[in-house]
Amino acid sequence: METLTYAYDNLDLIAERAIEHVSIVAVAVSIAVVTAVPIGIAITQSKRVADAVLYLASMMITVPSIALFGLMIPLLSPFGHGIGYVPAVIAIILYSQLPIIRNTYAAIADVDPALREAGIGMGMSSSQRLRQVEIPLAIPVIMAGVRTAAVMNIGVTAIAAYIGAGGLGEFISRGISQSDPRQLITGAVAVSLLAIAVDLLLALVQKLLTSKGLSIGAAA
Repeated sequence: METLTYAYDNLDLIAERAIEHVSIVAVAVSIAVVTAVPIGIAITQSKRVADAVLYLASMMITVPSIALFGLMIPLLSPFGHGIGYVPAVIAIILYSQLPIIRNTYAAIADVDPALREAGIGMGMSSSQRLRQVEIPLAIPVIMAGVRTAAVMNIGVTAIAAYIGAGGLGEFISRGISQSDPRQLITGAVAVSLLAIAVDLLLALVQKLLTSKGLSIGAAA
């Protein structure tokens, strides 16, 4: 009851921190999509390059988030952004690369060769086949990678509170430092609910972007 009372009394602050949280994740994942999708498409041309890129991205995601945030401090301090919003966004961009690159690569590589041959038979160039055939077919899998990146990094962003980035992690960090379970539980539940809400929203976006023919085929 004390936790519910605390949460109710601080709804305005929770909303403010949630907006900060969403801002970090939305900006970072959007930039990650712009960078990772082209990389995922490009590496389909070479299995060796694909293995190397995916290995590097896998190594990045194994770095503990608190360590990566800590590394950002000396790297960005000379530019006046050692703590706060900027290092948090950069870290989330790096963490978002693997699921988006991997899913994009897998989706493009797994397009039915017969469909590519049909495009060639229709006189399409490689760029036309990519835009009109391969990417539309790959969108559901690419969006699944985006959803994974977004949901995963909502949790990671909570750690960014320790470098002054704000967000819902403020409740968790203060709850730990002040031994206050009300703030700790409020922050943890808010982060979980935000992750669920974002996943449902991106699932709707995925459905809207997916070709109706693919949707009907999946339903069948």
